[in-house]
Amino acid sequence: MFDLRWPVGLGLCLLGLALSAGPASAYLAFVSNEKGNSISVIDTDKLETVATIKTGQRPRGIAVSRDGQSVYVALGDDDIIQVYDTKTLKNSGDLPSGPDPEQFTLDPAGKILYVANENDAMVTVIDLEKRASVGEVSVGIEPEGMAVSPDARTLVCTSETTSMVHFIDTKSREIVGNLLVGSRPRFSAFKADGSELWVSSEIGGGLAIIDPVTRQLKQSVKFEIPGLRSEAIQPVGINITKDGKLGFVDLGPANRVAVVDGVTHEVLKYLLVGQRVWHGAFTPDEKYLLVANGVSNDVSVIDVARLRVIKSIQVGELPWGVAFGPN
Repeated sequence: MFDLRWPVGLGLCLLGLALSAGPASAYLAFVSNEKGNSISVIDTDKLETVATIKTGQRPRGIAVSRDGQSVYVALGDDDIIQVYDTKTLKNSGDLPSGPDPEQFTLDPAGKILYVANENDAMVTVIDLEKRASVGEVSVGIEPEGMAVSPDARTLVCTSETTSMVHFIDTKSREIVGNLLVGSRPRFSAFKADGSELWVSSEIGGGLAIIDPVTRQLKQSVKFEIPGLRSEAIQPVGINITKDGKLGFVDLGPANRVAVVDGVTHEVLKYLLVGQRVWHGAFTPDEKYLLVANGVSNDVSVIDVARLRVIKSIQVGELPWGVAFGPN
């Protein structure tokens, strides 16, 4: 079920070295390639792709288990979540997901997986120990952006067509609040302390800063880039540093990542990356942010401290998401 770019023995040997390497900066990143039907594995010590895993059809949402042993990937055209062992890179089973899974999120304990099923306006709840669906929540049309609050009490799901954020009680699995936001909300992210929820609006071209307690909009952030038409600026992925001081918003076909002050919400800088930047992830030490560029088939590496793009790494066709192991 996997295909390395060099002989298998050598590839696994190098991967073993990467996993056990001494430097704190050495991590493995897993990049889902939507059209390539694969996962690219990047060694962030070498800053290069070291392996390719063949997957099922249309891999998009991707995450690593809290214990770092498994990587989960949503296969939109196979209607499953596929699971791979992070050491052997072999398929270790499938999870039921409902039709057309796109994004999903783990609860803080790493025991429950919440999956947005784009085609049936439903969130599927998966018990990872049982490897079974244990519930469903009906939401708005085209659910996508998924996040769980740090206290694990609230699940957030955005619905693209209804331009709405749904707040779901994780115990009752019922919607307890809704909030209208900008057109086509694509992603949601909580600050690590739970004080804010950030939601990107792809067609609306902005970022909603929301108070999770009152479930009300605190502030709207608009992105403006000289020389670009507003319709080319399409916010999608969001990454916020653990201290909450900086946020990075991927702007799709604008080919930029916006750097946002986590306190004032002022746009500090635009970083030029590859073509149609989609989603990204920090290395566990937050030294780097890796973002997937769908059209240029590469990953841009951002030095977080210097706010500079330092390298482009070629991956598979139409890269969608990036995931690292636990902190």
